[in-house]
Amino acid sequence: MIMKERLEAICSKSIAESNYEDIYKALMTVVKEESKTKEQEVKGRKLYYISAEFLIGKLLSNNLINLGLYEEVNHLLNENGKSMAELEDVEPEPSLGNGGLGRLAACFLDSLATLNLPGDGVGLRYHCGLFRQNFKENFQNETPDYWLSGAQWAEDTGKTYTVSLAGKDYEAKLYQLDVTGYNGRTNKLNLFDLDTVDERLIEDGIHFDKSEIEKNLTLFLYPDDSDEAGRKLRVYQQYLMVSAGAQMILEECMERGCNLHDLSEYAAIQINDTHPSMVIPELIRLLEEKGIDFEEAVEIVTEVCAYTNHTILAEALEKWPESYLEEVVPQLIPIIRKLDKVVKAKYEDERVAIIDEENRVHMAHMDIHFTHSTNGVAALHTEILKDSELHHFYELYPEKFNNKTNGITFRRWLLSCNHELTDYIESLIGDEFKKDAAKLKKLADYVDDKTVLEKLMKIKADNKKALADWLLEKQGVKVNPESMFAIQSKRLHEYKRQQLNLLYLIHQYFEIKSGHLPAAPITAIFGAKAAPAYVTAKNIIHALLTLSKVIANDPEVSKWIQIVLIENYNVTAAEKMIPACDLSEQISLASKEASGTGNMKFMLNGAVTLGTLDGANVEIADCVGEENIYIFGQSSDQVIRRYEQGDYCAREWYETDANIRRAVDFLAGDLMKAEGDETALNSLKNELVGKDWFQTFPDFNAYIVRKNQAIADYAGNKEKWAKIALKNISEAGFFSSDRTIEEYNKDIWHLG
Repeated sequence: MIMKERLEAICSKSIAESNYEDIYKALMTVVKEESKTKEQEVKGRKLYYISAEFLIGKLLSNNLINLGLYEEVNHLLNENGKSMAELEDVEPEPSLGNGGLGRLAACFLDSLATLNLPGDGVGLRYHCGLFRQNFKENFQNETPDYWLSGAQWAEDTGKTYTVSLAGKDYEAKLYQLDVTGYNGRTNKLNLFDLDTVDERLIEDGIHFDKSEIEKNLTLFLYPDDSDEAGRKLRVYQQYLMVSAGAQMILEECMERGCNLHDLSEYAAIQINDTHPSMVIPELIRLLEEKGIDFEEAVEIVTEVCAYTNHTILAEALEKWPESYLEEVVPQLIPIIRKLDKVVKAKYEDERVAIIDEENRVHMAHMDIHFTHSTNGVAALHTEILKDSELHHFYELYPEKFNNKTNGITFRRWLLSCNHELTDYIESLIGDEFKKDAAKLKKLADYVDDKTVLEKLMKIKADNKKALADWLLEKQGVKVNPESMFAIQSKRLHEYKRQQLNLLYLIHQYFEIKSGHLPAAPITAIFGAKAAPAYVTAKNIIHALLTLSKVIANDPEVSKWIQIVLIENYNVTAAEKMIPACDLSEQISLASKEASGTGNMKFMLNGAVTLGTLDGANVEIADCVGEENIYIFGQSSDQVIRRYEQGDYCAREWYETDANIRRAVDFLAGDLMKAEGDETALNSLKNELVGKDWFQTFPDFNAYIVRKNQAIADYAGNKEKWAKIALKNISEAGFFSSDRTIEEYNKDIWHLG
C-alpha cells in the first residue's frame, strides 16, 4: 500500500481533511510498523548502553529519514497543503536528558542501529525531565516539563522487574522505544518507570516531597541534590535503573541460551559516566543468587562491563556516603565491601580504594577496578586522565585505558536540521556522505570555487533568517539576520565560561560608548539551563538577561550588540540555532571540558570555531588547520600548573588590569542594578573577584583580541570566511558517531 493510502486508512479521511494531530499519529503508526520490519535476531554479543540520560529529541523526522520515507512524506504533505514544519510542532520533545552526556548517548544509539550492530539503551522514563525553563524578572524560572501527555513512541511491554529499595519492593515497568538506523536495523531504548509515580506531588515550581519514594522516583532527571533527601533520591534512581536493567539483561541472555558462566559471550555493558556504576555489584549479587561464587562473578562482570569517563571535575565523580547505600541498597553493601577488600589486599595506596577513610564509596574507582576498559572521550581528555587525574589507576592498569573521541550523528545534525545544506552537498559530491561521513572530504575540491562559496553564504543567510523568524514567533524577540550570529549553547556551568562571554559583551559596551565600533553588528545567542541549586550559574543567567535589557535600552549600543537567551534550550532549539551559527563559542577552561559535541555540530553546519585548546577543540584544530579556527587562551598544561601551584589570585588580576576591573565593576554597577537584582549581581562579582575558580581573568584579554579578529574577518571578506566554513564542513567527517562506535566495537565490545 502506498503512503497516501496507508495514512488515509489510519485517519479515516483524506490527508487534506486531516489535522496535524491525526497525521502525526498516523505517521507514528506507519513508522512503528516499518521499524518492526528492520528488527534483527541477535547472534553473539549484544551491547547494553546504560545511561542516566538519553537526549533523543523529537523522533518523527529523524525516523522518516532513517527509514527512507522522509521525501515521500514531505512531498505528500506539500501536495495536500500541509507543512512538515507545522507537523513537527505537534510532537512533544521527550524530556529524557539534559546536555552533552544525554545527546551523546542518543547519537550512539543511532549509530549502533545504522551500523547494524546489536545494541540497546537502558535508562529511566522521567515524567518531567530536567525542568522546563522560562525567564521571569531576569531570572531562570523552573516548571515541570509534562511531555508524556499524548501519543508516545515508547510502548508499555507489560514486563516488570522487582527492585528492592530500602527494604521495600517496587515493580519497575519496562517501556521500549524503537531506535531506527539509517538504512540499518532497529534496536531498542529500554526505559524503566513505576506505575505509582504521581505528578500531582509537584507543587510550587518543581518542588515535591522527596520522602515519598513511591510517588517521586522517576519524576525528574537529576533531582535537586542540595539536601540529603535529594542526594539519597539520586541513589534510589540509579539503583532502580541498574537493578531492573541487570535483571532484564540476564533474562534476555538466558533466553538466548546463556548459562551465565558464559555471560561475556552474550552481553557487553557500557557504563556511561558514574551514574550506572551500581550495575557492577548488582550483577555480582544476581549471579551469586544464581549459584555462581563471588570470585567467578567478579571475573564475569569485569569481562562484561566497560566504563566511560566524561569528566575530570572532582564533584562530578560520584562519591556516596556508605550510610546512604546502607539505607537505600543494603543488599549491595556486603558486595561493595568485599570488592573494596579485594582492592585493599592488592594495593596499599589509599587513593585507589573504593571505600575511603571517610567511609565514602567512590563509584569511579569501582568502575576502573572491576571493568575491562576505561575510556576518555577526546585525545586531550584521555591524556589528562592518564597523566594526572587518574594517573595512579593508569599505573595499575595501563592496558585498560583508551581513548574514544566523541562523535555526532549526521542524520540528526545535518540531514534532519539543515535540508538546504544537505541537498547542496549531495548535488556536489553525491549521497555517500550520508552513510560514510568521511566522504565530506570531497568538498575540499570546491574551496576556491566562487559559485560554491556564494551558495554556501546564501544557505547560511537563509538559516539565519529562519532562526530570526523562529525567535520572533516563539519569544517575540526581533534579531538582525545581517549581524554576526555568535552562539554559545551548552549547559550553564562556570567551567564552560559563559561568564567570560558576559564580560566580553560588557567590554564591547564600553568600547562602543567610546567610539571603538566592532567590525560588524553582533547577535550573541545563548542556550543554557542552570541546575536549580547551582546559584552562581543562575546568577550568570541573571546577569546576561539584565545586560540584554541594559543594552536594548541604549540606542547607541543596541545598533551593534544584541543578547538573546533561548528559553527552555533543548534539541528542537538546537536544530534551529546550529545551522544559523556564524561563530561557534567553545570557550571552556583548557583541561576542563572532556570533549564537547556542540563544537562538532556547529562545524558540520559551516560555523567557525572560537575556542580554547580544550576537549575535542584540539582535534578540530588538527583537522582544519590553525588558519581555519580561532584559538586563544592558556594551554591545558598552563592551567593544570596553576592549580598545582595554587598561585592564581583573581583579585590581583582584577586590581592590576583596567579592562577586567571596568567590566567586573559594571556587573554590579548602577545601570545593571537598575534592571536587575543587586544581591545576585554582587554575588556574581564577588565570586569572580574572590575566587574565579575557572580562570576567566587570565584568558580575558586574549579572548577579546581573538574574538574581535574573527568579527573583523567575517565582516571584511565574506568569501574568505565561506572558505573557512567549507573547510570545516569538509573535515567534519572524523567527528561522526559512526566512527566512534566502530572504534568502541573494535576495541571494547566485539559485538556479534
